[in-house]
Amino acid sequence: MKPRPFKQVDVFTATPYLGNPLAVVLDGSGLDDAAMQRFAQWTNLSETTFLLPPTEPTADYRVRIFTPGGELPFAGHPTIGSCHAWLQAGGKPKAAGRVVQQCAAGLVPLRLEGERLAFSAPPLKRSAPSPTLLAKVAGALGLKAQQIVAAQVLDNGPVWFGLLLSDADTVLRLVPDHRMLKELGVKAGVAGVPGAEGSSMLIGRSNREARAFGGKAQAAEGGGQKIDLEVRAFAAPIGVEEDPVTGSLNAGLAEWLIADGHMPARYVAAQGQCLGRAGRVYIERDSDGMVWVGGDAVTCIDGQVTL
Repeated sequence: MKPRPFKQVDVFTATPYLGNPLAVVLDGSGLDDAAMQRFAQWTNLSETTFLLPPTEPTADYRVRIFTPGGELPFAGHPTIGSCHAWLQAGGKPKAAGRVVQQCAAGLVPLRLEGERLAFSAPPLKRSAPSPTLLAKVAGALGLKAQQIVAAQVLDNGPVWFGLLLSDADTVLRLVPDHRMLKELGVKAGVAGVPGAEGSSMLIGRSNREARAFGGKAQAAEGGGQKIDLEVRAFAAPIGVEEDPVTGSLNAGLAEWLIADGHMPARYVAAQGQCLGRAGRVYIERDSDGMVWVGGDAVTCIDGQVTL
C-alpha cells in the first residue's frame, strides 16, 4: 500500500454538494481488480474511478469505473468527473480543447466548453421492451399504463430501461419497489417533460432544496433556468437505489428522445431533486448528428489515499 493522489469531485453541478459525487484515484497503477472493488465498496459512492496510463495511442488517459457492486464499461458522471480531476491535476491533452478518454467501452471524446466538459454519447443500441417486462417494471415503479408515453431498452455500455412518462410531476412522485427492480435485474431511468406551470414549480422546489443544502442563492444552480426534462435513475441491481445525476442514462435518453421527436436538439435536464440535489445536464445534438452530454464539475476533497 502507498499514498496515491486522490480527489472527490461533485459532477453535474458548479456548486459543491448539489451534484453526484465521484471518488477519483489519480494513480491506479499496480492495483488489482479486488483492491479497486474493495475501495469502491468502501467509498460507498455510486462510482469510484482509477486513472491509468492509456494503452491506445490517441487516448490521453485510461479509466476504470467501479460501482459498489462491480465494474462498468462506461458511465457518464465518472467520465466528466475523471476528466475534470485529470485536468486539474495537470493533465495535458494531446489536442487543444479536446480530451480522449479510454475505458472498457472504447474511446470517448470530451470537449472543453469554458469550465464545462461534454462527452460524446457512446453508440446506442435500443429496442422495444417485451410487454411482459414492461408491465413488471411499471408495477415495480407504481405506474399505470396510461402514465407511460414511450419505453425503450437503452444500451450504451450500461443498460437502462428507459421510460418517458406523461409529465415531470409523475416522475417526482415515484416511490419505487427497489427490491422488485433488483429481482428483475432492471436499472430504470424515468423522464418527464414539465408543463408551463410545472416548470416554475419544479424550479422553485429545486431552489428551496438547493438553499437547504447549500445555504446561498447561488446554490440554486440554474435558478430561473428553464428545465426541459426531469429525470430519475433507479439502479438497485448495482447497489444504488437512486442515483443523483446519471450521465449514461441522460446520454441514452437524449439519443432516443431527440431521434423520436420527443425532445429538441438542445435541452437541459434536471436530476436529483428528490435527493436534495440540483443536477443539471446540458444536451446538444450537433450538425453532424453527434449528441454531446455536458456538465460542470467541482472538486470537494483534494489529497491522498493509501491504497
